[in-house]
Amino acid sequence: MGKLKHTFKSDILFKLTFVKHPHLLKRLVAAALEIPPGDIREFAVLNSEITPEVLGKKLCRLDMHMKVNGEYIDAEMQVDDEGNFAERLLVYWSKVFSGALDSGEDYAAVPRAVLISFVNFDMFGCGGYRSEFAAMERHRHEILTDKMNIVVFELGKLPEEVDRNNMLELFLRLFRADTEEEMENLKKLEVDEMTEMVDAYREIVDSPDYADLERRRVMARLDYGQALRHAAEVERTKWQGVVADKDAKWQTVVADKDATVAEQAAIIAELRARLGGDK
Repeated sequence: MGKLKHTFKSDILFKLTFVKHPHLLKRLVAAALEIPPGDIREFAVLNSEITPEVLGKKLCRLDMHMKVNGEYIDAEMQVDDEGNFAERLLVYWSKVFSGALDSGEDYAAVPRAVLISFVNFDMFGCGGYRSEFAAMERHRHEILTDKMNIVVFELGKLPEEVDRNNMLELFLRLFRADTEEEMENLKKLEVDEMTEMVDAYREIVDSPDYADLERRRVMARLDYGQALRHAAEVERTKWQGVVADKDAKWQTVVADKDATVAEQAAIIAELRARLGGDK
């Protein structure tokens, strides 16, 4: 079977699917955070909109922001390692955490904030695909607070053997899938969530709304790239002018010095001629 034109590594497809099927997002969050699905009493998606204005920004981040049992959870798909990703994770998490505290509210009331990031590149030197981070004392490993968690899933580190009873790994395999064969194999497992996800995928990628959103994203990236190239050209032209101006000034200085040296050499030659004549 052929290569997929669109995959769940697209943040647009990732978000559209879970906005349309929040019960599947609930299953994903339960699996990612190792919570029994039945223990989730409160579940709400807080940012279900995907507006053209947002997609028009090259640096927009299409994450899923949720409130789960009073805690704030943010899930995102990251395809490429654009550098400094660890620092980006901290910035993303800090926005979730700071946004959870209302003005004037006691700090003790701030809820737990969790960032879940699915990455399509190897980020850490470990063999496992799941890494969870918390703020702790460096030597004693004492936890500073239980209200900070960053969980990273590296899609490239999944085990070879497929376990149909491991819901988390099934979701991760679906996110990683690049071919029709991989999608079909997951559907053939006859796991309800995977069947729904594959069907939702096909429905969304065939819709005109998705094609329009992808077009807007591509245009935004092209415009951003053009803006960067224009800025670089302006800067290059500017520095070329500065260098040319300095070069012209140095040439003038060198020419003046050459003229002075020549004049002094002529005076010395004349003096020597006179001294020789006096003899």
